Amino acid sequence: MTIMIVSCGNKKKKMAGEDDVNLQDFVDFFPEAQLPFIYADTALYAKTDDSLLISADIFNEFTPDSILSATFGADKPNLYAIGKFSEKEGIVYLMSKAATAKNKAMFISAYNNKNEFIAAMQVMKSQKEKGISTLVTIDKLFNINKKTIKKLPNGVEISGDDIYVLNSAARKFMLIMTDALGDDAEVINPIDTLSRNYKYAGDYGVGSRNIISIRDNIKPGRVQFYIHLEEKNSQCSGELKGEANITSDNTIIYKKPGDPCALQFEFDKNGVTLKELEGCGSRMGALDCTFNGKYPKKKASKK
Repeated sequence: MTIMIVSCGNKKKKMAGEDDVNLQDFVDFFPEAQLPFIYADTALYAKTDDSLLISADIFNEFTPDSILSATFGADKPNLYAIGKFSEKEGIVYLMSKAATAKNKAMFISAYNNKNEFIAAMQVMKSQKEKGISTLVTIDKLFNINKKTIKKLPNGVEISGDDIYVLNSAARKFMLIMTDALGDDAEVINPIDTLSRNYKYAGDYGVGSRNIISIRDNIKPGRVQFYIHLEEKNSQCSGELKGEANITSDNTIIYKKPGDPCALQFEFDKNGVTLKELEGCGSRMGALDCTFNGKYPKKKASKK
C-alpha cells in the first residue's frame, strides 16, 4: 500500500525541536494512513525521508521515555513519523520508526480525545537471526497482527501470529491471541449449541483462544454468556460463565448474589464493550487483571 506524504517546512522545523510543540502539532505531523495498513520489516531497514524526522525530546514529551529505553537502552535513535489513523471514539494511533546503526524498531502509541497518552508498545524490531522476517498488519477493526515468518534450512517457511488490541480502559495494548507454530488448538465453547435469537447473540473476540459468547436463555429478559480470555506472557487469563439480565436495547449486566464480580456488556453492530462494574480481576488470575475492553464480533462459522 502506498501512503502519500505531504511535508511542510514549518512543521519539519517544529519537529526538530526549534519551536514549542503541543500534542495536536505532534499528531498533525504524522501522515494519514488507510486501513488495512501493512508494514514489512523491509521498510524498517530502508532509509526514511528526513522530512519525517522527529527530535527525541519532542517524541519523549508525548510518549514516556521508558518506551524507547526498553528497546535502545542509553542509545539515542533517530525517530520518524510513519503514519496515523483514528477510531470513531476519537482515539488516535501513531506509528513511529526508531533507528540506530545497530537496532531498528517500530512503535505504536495511542492518545484519547482529551489529548491524553493511553499506551504504547514496540510492535516490530530488527532481527539478528537470519531467515526471519516480520510483517505487521492493522485491520479495520484496529486489530494489530504481527506475523513472524521463518525460513528453514530445507526451504520450508513456517509462521506464527500475535494479535494485539488496545484496551483503553486498562491503558495498555493486550495480546489477545497467539498462534505459535503448530498451535491451532481452539477453546471448547460450552454454550455453543444453544439458540441465538437474541439480537446480539453470537461470538466476539479475536483468535481461537479468546471468546465472548452470547446465547439465548429460557428465562425472559435474560441471556447466557461464556467468556474465555488469555493474555500471552501474563498471568491474566481466565473464564466466566453465567446468566445476564437484559437492561436496555443493547446492554446486559451480570450480577449475582455472593459474587464480587459485576460485568456490563454493551453491544454495537461491530462488537461488544465489557466494563467491570465491580472487580472481576480474581477471575482473570490476579486482582490487577481485567475483562475491560472492546472486542470485535466474529464471523459465524459454517456448521
